[in-house]
Amino acid sequence: MSDGSEAPIIGTHNGHFHADEALAVFLLRLLPEYRHATLVRTRDSEVLKTCTIVVDVGGVHDDNLRRYDHHQREFVATFPGKQTKLSSAGLVWMHYGKDIIHSYTGLDGADRDLLYDKIYEDFVEAFDGNDNGIAVYDPTELRKAGIDKKFNDKGFTIASIVNRYNYAPSAREGADGPTANGTTTSGAPVPQSGKSQDEEDSRFLRASAFVGEQFELELEDRANSWLPARTIVKQAFTERTQYDPKGRIMVIPYRPEGVPWADHLHAIETEMQSGGQVLYALFAENDQPGCKWRIRAVSLEPGSFENRKGLPEAWRGVRDAELSEVSGVAGCVFVHASGFIGGNATFEGALEMAKKAVNM
Repeated sequence: MSDGSEAPIIGTHNGHFHADEALAVFLLRLLPEYRHATLVRTRDSEVLKTCTIVVDVGGVHDDNLRRYDHHQREFVATFPGKQTKLSSAGLVWMHYGKDIIHSYTGLDGADRDLLYDKIYEDFVEAFDGNDNGIAVYDPTELRKAGIDKKFNDKGFTIASIVNRYNYAPSAREGADGPTANGTTTSGAPVPQSGKSQDEEDSRFLRASAFVGEQFELELEDRANSWLPARTIVKQAFTERTQYDPKGRIMVIPYRPEGVPWADHLHAIETEMQSGGQVLYALFAENDQPGCKWRIRAVSLEPGSFENRKGLPEAWRGVRDAELSEVSGVAGCVFVHASGFIGGNATFEGALEMAKKAVNM
């Protein structure tokens, strides 16, 4: 192991790569101590001994030794409060996530801890599940229930995109590829794939840069928009009974950066033990006087396409004057065919639509 007197070295395996180690390497390079680290990709145990930190290879998980593999038979580690077995991405996040958040955003304390859990749940955990072969739903139970896929979503995952970097040709191959905040040093001979080690390393760095960009977008959105929105949503939740005595309608104040309210609403309802009373959320399209307003049905759970109560069936797919006539509310603009969202020319009109909808 490196004694730290020279530039740090990050080690991982060579050969076919996956999304988890691509993310793990990127995460480490967000820390000041590894920002300019060299990357070595090898399975040679003697070469790995020279590395400062090693991920996804070596058969050891020991934070004191800075070794983070998850392939050993006895490995059962999970993120606190979760059941998904960790991959190298989850291991790096569990041990270094709070430091990464602080380094990237400057946040500390409760806000940092909230983001630490949120980023794992919404982003990193999927890498762990994918690399360990854990499905979101139990496939055996799905088959028993006779539930079949409506379409193949394989090409829509980060993991499937990373896998393409192992094979897809690029006009940039053979040239000096991106170094993703550092360099690679070959730790093995030409791999069986026929690609040179340098070519393989270049592909890995491109994949790491890709997943890293997705991570940075996630972290920036959560830190700059999602986290500040919690206070706004909690206030709106507290004030909701002024619009409906049973608290079924909530009005979200407009903010130029947006207010991602759905996650917070579900969390606040759980904290307040309110039983999921809010059915509709109202929000302005912009901050201009006389702007249009939207009415949005609250989903059964965050990210779900099912709603607690969709807008009335008779309104769905209808627009403008026809919708105003059907609903009995002036100024209607539209209601989506699925009933999850609608619009009105004024706040008063949107509120009237919500008041009618909760009782239909």
